[in-house]
Formats: sequence, C-alpha cells, structure tokens
Amino acid sequence: VTVIKDAAGRYFASFVVETADGPLPEVAAEVGIDLGLTHFAVTSDGRKITSPRFLRRAERRLRKAQQALSRKQKGSNNRRKAVARVARTHARVADARRDHHHKLSTQLIRENQAVYVEDLAVNGLARTRLAKSVHDAGWSQFAAMLEYKAARYGRTFARVDRWFPSSKLCSACGTVAEAMPLTVREWACACGAVHDRDVNAANNILAAGRADSLNACGGTISPPA
Repeated sequence: VTVIKDAAGRYFASFVVETADGPLPEVAAEVGIDLGLTHFAVTSDGRKITSPRFLRRAERRLRKAQQALSRKQKGSNNRRKAVARVARTHARVADARRDHHHKLSTQLIRENQAVYVEDLAVNGLARTRLAKSVHDAGWSQFAAMLEYKAARYGRTFARVDRWFPSSKLCSACGTVAEAMPLTVREWACACGAVHDRDVNAANNILAAGRADSLNACGGTISPPA
C-alpha cells in the first residue's frame, strides 16, 4: 500500500487488486461525439450535454482564497493554512470534473458498442484566448476515460483525424462548405438539408469512425455518401 498526501492535505491509500471484468453484452448502438465549449459534448443521436464549467463556477471563491494568501507573511503558519485553502479549492474543482467525466464516459460505453470522438489538438487550443475554457472542459481526460473503459468492457473506441472537416461537411450529401465560423450554429446546404452545427459534426464523426473501422477490417476504402 502506498500512502500519498496531496497539496490540499488529503491522504490517499493506493493499492493494486486483481479484477475479473468481462465484456459487456453487445448492443447495436454506435455513437459519434463532438466535443466543444458551448456544449461539453453533442452526440450523433442529438443529445446535448451541458458544459458544467466547474472552474468558472469556482472562480470567485478561488480568487478570494488567492487574495487572502497574497496578504499572508511568508513562512508563517497562516500562510501555510492559506496555501492549503487554495489547494483544497483547486482539488474540489478537479474532483467534480473527474466525477462528471467518469459518470458520462461510463454511461456512453454501456449504451454503445462503438464510440468515436474527434482527435482534438488540445495543446494548440490551450495557447489561445480560449485556454481557460479548454482546460476547464478537460477533453483529454474524458477521451482517455472512454478509451480505457472501451478496452476494459469489450467496446470499440477510435479517434477521428483532427483535420477531418466534421463541421463543414454536409452529412446528407457530402458537400463541404467553404467556411464555417464559430458564430454559425445552424446552416443550410445547397441540397436543402438544414443542419445543427454540432449534431451534424457528431454524425460526420460517427460516419468517419465507421469507415475507418471497415478499412481496418478490409472493407471499403471510403464511406458511402
């Protein structure tokens, strides 16, 4: 057993056990997931999961704790207590985010035989003006949970290439729009189809994931229109 004390003053006992997790019963459903900031996740069946924004909700409490810390004398007991108070606030945010990701990823893996997500360039997005929101969303942690749970329970998990134009591609006819600014949340294709931007992206991610799976198994080279 390894006992660990974190920066928030909490103790954790870490140990290894052997489990006998078997594959879940097979289901027919498959899902494509579009991750974003307006909604944390949008699925190809039209479900929209609201972004919890745990860090944003805790900003005021965190700011007050950091201000109190800055007024404490270095090396004093009060400063050590203030440091622990800031660490506990950050730990609560991280715990709430992790709990949300665990529950949602477990639900998606149980309900679907295959799960496909876009391979987002999180490191690049973390250097933009959206950095705080990107870190608050925790996409990488969520995708990692989906991946290891899929392997554990006999599900299929795959990442779709980040350069795949999931938002600009019409899921009805396959036409790619010239431009698609983030402000555009709904658009109409020349074929007459009207798309919700995020649901359309999730449908395209599902189709691309299925096509990649078929190619890996010796199927057709490209998905049908």
